[in-house]
Amino acid sequence: MTKTNVWRVKQAHDSQLREQLSEAASQLREGGIIAFPTETVYGLGADARSSAAVERIFTAKGRPSDNPLIVHIAGRKQLDELVLPYSELASSLMEQFWPGPLTIVLPVREDALSPLVTAGLSTVGIRIPDHRTALALLEIADCPIAAPSANRSGRPSPTLAEHVLEDLDGRIDGLVDDGATGVGLESTVIELAGEHGIRILRPGGITREALQEAAPHALVDSASVDEPESAPRSPGMKYTHYAPQGELELVQGHFEAVAAYIRDQVEAAKKRGEVTGVLAFEERLNRYDADHVYSLGSEAELGTAAHQLYAALRDFDGAGAQRIWAEGCTEHGIGAALMNRLAKAAGNRIIRV
Repeated sequence: MTKTNVWRVKQAHDSQLREQLSEAASQLREGGIIAFPTETVYGLGADARSSAAVERIFTAKGRPSDNPLIVHIAGRKQLDELVLPYSELASSLMEQFWPGPLTIVLPVREDALSPLVTAGLSTVGIRIPDHRTALALLEIADCPIAAPSANRSGRPSPTLAEHVLEDLDGRIDGLVDDGATGVGLESTVIELAGEHGIRILRPGGITREALQEAAPHALVDSASVDEPESAPRSPGMKYTHYAPQGELELVQGHFEAVAAYIRDQVEAAKKRGEVTGVLAFEERLNRYDADHVYSLGSEAELGTAAHQLYAALRDFDGAGAQRIWAEGCTEHGIGAALMNRLAKAAGNRIIRV
């Protein structure tokens, strides 16, 4: 077991913030693995150039080695050291969305990063996080940081420092605690086809609609969740993720039919003596009589639902829920990312009524 140090960030001027982060940054440079907040979720970072350090991420998380990692950098000046020349479209998207929750898959320079980061691929996903503490840590560490979500593989991603410790206390060197994250879902991951093609490999906080507006002459499409991937090009494409310990089922359809189906299933599960849970929107919470009913907020505010999703899934674990049903939503805007995570959390157990 490793002693996990916790550095709690206090509101401070930039110079004071850098002083608070100096020890964590030093450990990253020396091969340590450190969890830190971003605007999406907490990430588990290691020097992306060091195979020994990156291997510790896979070990701590129990993560499959063919699942590539996203590299976080402090600024575009680091890009030329890591990737080959890229398109004008890529540059335009960087200008519009970085710093922010957009990961762009780019051709990697030979020997620039550990092959464990790229899972043997010729590309790497890179982003600049839009989070003051994360950027300060990256700047002080002065190295590219590979950072998947800071949770045990397959579990809901952490949006609070407490979630990180639930999964990884004693397995990692340290944790920078700066409170709750913002978006609550991992970054959007895209790959580009020349100057006219954008493919969404994983939906996230940067929506398809936002990408289309940013690049009106490009064709924006999405990789199918059912697309076979022997070597996934992005995190989240191949394996079940984000899952609570109980069995989750995602229910889609007209809201009246969805509510009726879930009520019937809850009643049957209770008769079997199972602890039940429902994840629903505020508008329909009072329709359910499960043992544990958690709100995603209003259906009219899907950004709130995205922010609260992982914490709610972890709450079901704390309540010992054995069977869980979740209401579906529109796949417009951030709803696409929300439905993607719910489908993954359910192991693609999706009921359409």
